[in-house]
Amino acid sequence: MKIRKTFVFWGIMLILSLTGCSVHRPAPVNPVVEPPLSYASAGENKMSAVPEVNWWIAFQDHTLNDLMDRCFSRNPSLAQSMARLQQALAISRQRNADRMPSLNLEAGGGKSRQIGMAGDTTGTSYSVSLAAKYEIDFWNRLESLSEAQRLEAEATEQDRYALILSLSAQVAENYFIMAEQRAKLSLIDRIIEARRENLILVEDRYNEGMVSAVDLYQARQNLAYARSQRPGVEEILAKTAHALSVLVGEYPDQSIGGNIRQLPDMPEAFPLGLPSDLLKYRPDIQSSMLKLQAADQQTAASVAARFPSVNLLASYGYAGSDFGTSISGTVWNLAGNLAMPLIDWQKRKSEVERNEAVFSERLAGYRQTMLIAFQEVEDALTANRSAMASIERVHAEVTESEHTLRLSMERYTDGLSDYLPVLTAQNNYFDSEIRLLSARRKLISARISLARAIGGKWMEAITHTGKKIDNG
Repeated sequence: MKIRKTFVFWGIMLILSLTGCSVHRPAPVNPVVEPPLSYASAGENKMSAVPEVNWWIAFQDHTLNDLMDRCFSRNPSLAQSMARLQQALAISRQRNADRMPSLNLEAGGGKSRQIGMAGDTTGTSYSVSLAAKYEIDFWNRLESLSEAQRLEAEATEQDRYALILSLSAQVAENYFIMAEQRAKLSLIDRIIEARRENLILVEDRYNEGMVSAVDLYQARQNLAYARSQRPGVEEILAKTAHALSVLVGEYPDQSIGGNIRQLPDMPEAFPLGLPSDLLKYRPDIQSSMLKLQAADQQTAASVAARFPSVNLLASYGYAGSDFGTSISGTVWNLAGNLAMPLIDWQKRKSEVERNEAVFSERLAGYRQTMLIAFQEVEDALTANRSAMASIERVHAEVTESEHTLRLSMERYTDGLSDYLPVLTAQNNYFDSEIRLLSARRKLISARISLARAIGGKWMEAITHTGKKIDNG
C-alpha cells in the first residue's frame, strides 16, 4: 500500500512537470515607427532583394578575394569571436542540462567502534547506490533560463556576423586606399617630371636673356614643392599596408596586397532590398533583438523564482555492515520536497525589477540600433550620389584645365606671356587630376559603405575560423 502511494505521488509530480505554466507574459517589442516603404536617398537605386553573395566579387579582383580569405581565416578578432560563441553555446548546453534529471553514483565505507550492553564491537559499513534528483519546472523557471541563454548564444553568433561584415569592409577600404596612394605617387612622379622639364626650358630661356630671374625661381620652387608631396603619400601608403596586414592576421608588411596602381571601374550600385528587409539583413539589429528577448526570458525566470520549487529525490543501491553480525541488502529511497520563499527582504523582487530594467535598457538599445542602421544606409546612398556627381564635375575640370595648360605653354614658348600663367595652369591641372583620383576612391568607399550598411546573409557561410569562402 505504501509503495502504491509512493508511485501515485511520483505520477502526480511527473504530470505537474509536464504541464508547467508560465507566470510571466512576454513583453511586446515594436520599433519606434514602422519602416518606410522606400529609402529617402535611394534615387534610381534598385530595390530588388539583397544578394546573398559576397559583395566584393563585384570588383572582380582576385587579389582582393585572396585578402578576404586570409582575413576570415587568420584575423585574431574573428578567432576571439569564435571562442566567445563556443563559450555561449557551452553555457547554453549547461542551462539546458539543468532541466534534466541528474544521476550520480554514490559509494562510501568506513570502520568504527561501537559501545553496547554486551561490550564494545568493531565493524565496517559500506554502501553503493545510484542517486537521482529532478526539479519540477512547474513555473518554467529553468525553461526560461535555458531559453535566455540560447538567445544569448544566437546573439553572440550575430555579433560574429557583424564582425565579419565589418572586417570585409575594412579589408576592401584599406586595399583601395593603397591603390589610390600608389596611383597618386605615379601622378606625383608625372608632375615632378613635367616640372623638371619646365625648369630646363626656363633655364634655357633665362640663359638666353629671354626671361627674368623671377621665372627661374618660380620654376625651381614649383619643382621643389612637387617633390615635397611624395613623403606624405608614402607614409599613408605604408601605414595602410600595415593596417591591412594586421587585418589578415600577419605582421606589418608593406608588400601586402600586390602592387595595384590604379582604381577599378565602378561596379553597379548594390541592390538595396526593401527597408523592411534591413531588420533581417543587419546582424547588429538581429543581435540586439535576440538580446532583448533574452532579457525578457531572464525576467520570466526571476518572477518564477518567487514561487515554490519542488524537487524529487530517489536512490537505489546496496548497503551492509558488520558489527558482530553481518547485515546487507538492497536499499532505496523516494522523496520529494517543496521550498517556498517566505522572507528574503525583497531580494527576489529586486531581481525581478533589475531584469525589467535590463529589458527596458535593451529595448531602447534595439530601437537605437535600428535607427542608426537606417541612417547608415541613407548616408551611404547620399555619399554614392554625391561621389558620382563629384566625378562628373572634376572630370570636366580636368579636361578644361588641360586645355588651359596647353594654351599657356604655347603662349609662353612664343614669348607672348610670362611664366606665371603657365605655373597657375599647371598647378590647376595637376590639382584637378589628384581631386579626380580622390573622387573615384570616395565613390569606391561609398560603395563599400553601402554594402556594409545593407548587410546580408553571406556571413553565415563562414561557420568557423579557417573556413575558405566562395569568391565566385
